[in-house]
Amino acid sequence: MGELTSALVHLKLHLFIQIFTLAFFPATIWLFLQLLSVTSINEWLLKGLQTVGCMPPPVSSAVILTKAVGGNEAAAIFNSAFGSFLGIVVTPLLLLLFLGSSSSVPFTSIFSQLFMTVVVPLVIGQIVRRYIKDWLERKKPPFGVVSSSVLLMIIYTTFCDTFSNPHIDLDKFSLVLILFIIVSIQLSFMLLTFIFSTRNNSGFTPADTVAIIFCSTHKSLTLGIPMLKIVFAGHEHLSLISVPLLIYHPAQILLGSVLVPTIKSWMVSRQKGVKLTRPTV
Repeated sequence: MGELTSALVHLKLHLFIQIFTLAFFPATIWLFLQLLSVTSINEWLLKGLQTVGCMPPPVSSAVILTKAVGGNEAAAIFNSAFGSFLGIVVTPLLLLLFLGSSSSVPFTSIFSQLFMTVVVPLVIGQIVRRYIKDWLERKKPPFGVVSSSVLLMIIYTTFCDTFSNPHIDLDKFSLVLILFIIVSIQLSFMLLTFIFSTRNNSGFTPADTVAIIFCSTHKSLTLGIPMLKIVFAGHEHLSLISVPLLIYHPAQILLGSVLVPTIKSWMVSRQKGVKLTRPTV
C-alpha cells in the first residue's frame, strides 16, 4: 500500500493512463471495427475484439514488465490497481454500450456478482496483508507460482469451453487474421503512447513513459473472463467472444518481454542525456 500512496500525487500520469485505457482504446477499436465489419472475418470474433478494448488494465503483467525495464513501478502498481477497481463499474457499461443491450439487462445482478467476485477478495486480501506482512516477508510463500497456475487454469478451462462447443463456427482464416490484428493493435498503441508521452511538453519522465506504455495497452484476462461470463451469461456466442481476449493476454506478455531490452536501452540513454544536460553548480 505504501507504493500506491506515494504514486497518488502524479495525477496527470494517472489521467493519461486511465483515459487512454478506458476511453480512447475502446473508442478507437470501435471505429476500426466499422471498417472490418465489411470483411469476411467472423462477426463474433470482431465483437470479441471490442470486449478486449473495454477491459481494464491487468494487476500483474504491466507491473512486472515496468519493473523489468526499470520504469516507474509505483505508478504502474497504482494504475493497475485503480484501473481494476474502475473497470468493475466502467467495463460492464462499455460492453453494454458497444455491443448493444436491451432494457432487460440485469445491472444490479451484474454489479453485485462483480462486487463479490472481484472487490471483496481484493479488499480482504489488502486487510489480511497488513497483519501478516512481516510473516510474508520472512516466509516468502510462492504466490507468484500460485498466481501463474491459477491464470493458466483460467485460460485452459476457457479454451476448453470454447472449443468443446459443438455449435462453434470458427474458421481458421478468421482466427489467423484476429491474431495478426491483435499484434498490430498492440504495437500501434504502444507506439502511440510512446509518441504522446515523449513530446517536449508532456511533462513525463522516461520512467513514466515506460509505465504508460505497458499500463495503457495491457488488458486484464483474470478480470476479463469473469466479467464476460457475468455480463453475457447464457449468450450462445460467449465462447467466440472470449477468444480475442484469450489471445491478447499471452500476446501482450510475449510482445512486452521481447521489447523489454529495447525499451530499457532507450530509457537508460534518455536518463543519461538528462543528467548530461543539467547545469553544474
